[in-house]
Amino acid sequence: MDAASASGQPPVYQRILLKLSGEALAGHGGVWLDPAVLQLVATEVRDVTARGVQVAIVVGGGNIVRGSDLSRRLGIDEVTGHTMGMLATVINGLALMDAMERIGLVVRVMSAVEMHQVAEPYIRRRAIRHLEKGRVAIFVGGTGSPYFTTDTAAALRAIEIGANALLMAKKGVDGVYDKDPRQHPDAVMFTHLDYMDILNRDLRVMDTTAAALCKDNNMDIVVFDVTRPGNITRAVLGEAIGTLVGSGRR
Repeated sequence: MDAASASGQPPVYQRILLKLSGEALAGHGGVWLDPAVLQLVATEVRDVTARGVQVAIVVGGGNIVRGSDLSRRLGIDEVTGHTMGMLATVINGLALMDAMERIGLVVRVMSAVEMHQVAEPYIRRRAIRHLEKGRVAIFVGGTGSPYFTTDTAAALRAIEIGANALLMAKKGVDGVYDKDPRQHPDAVMFTHLDYMDILNRDLRVMDTTAAALCKDNNMDIVVFDVTRPGNITRAVLGEAIGTLVGSGRR
């Protein structure tokens, strides 16, 4: 981490929603879970909470199962497939909870799909109270309804809890590009975008429902590479990493 991040520089965001895809949690293996990534995320969340930042997290489940893939490849009913995908996010959320509790964080997993023996039900006011008490809240189960991505769940939860920013953590991609940098060496990264750029240019940062929700509620979005140590802290401090979508506080 650089000197600015290591200093007493105050955070520009006091409450954040961190969106972690299943692919990011899988690391370079691409499937299941990478303990090193879980440890990295847990450690960085501990670092930002030590600065007084309230942290909520939405996790995806694509490293375990994708509902649309099940429907297309195996002929499983699409609603059933999406439900299986929502359950996959619960597995990831519990793994992340374990990694965080091992280093001393107090964590609550809250599910949009009720399963009382495993997680608390998602209740907005209770989630906010957890954050106010310094606990990390991990939201699983997506929105609780099929056909909505975890990007949409992240945007929705960020708005509901009054987050100052939605941090979109990517695996090995350090921002938003005009085309896929893994396939096009001449791809150009944007440092700042407007919400309408996402919607009009089909940049695939997040699905259009999530982007529209953020636009309508003036929610800052920071897109960055979560695999680089220190980036979550840098994003919270407002440093110029990745791509900022929105009003701009850098």
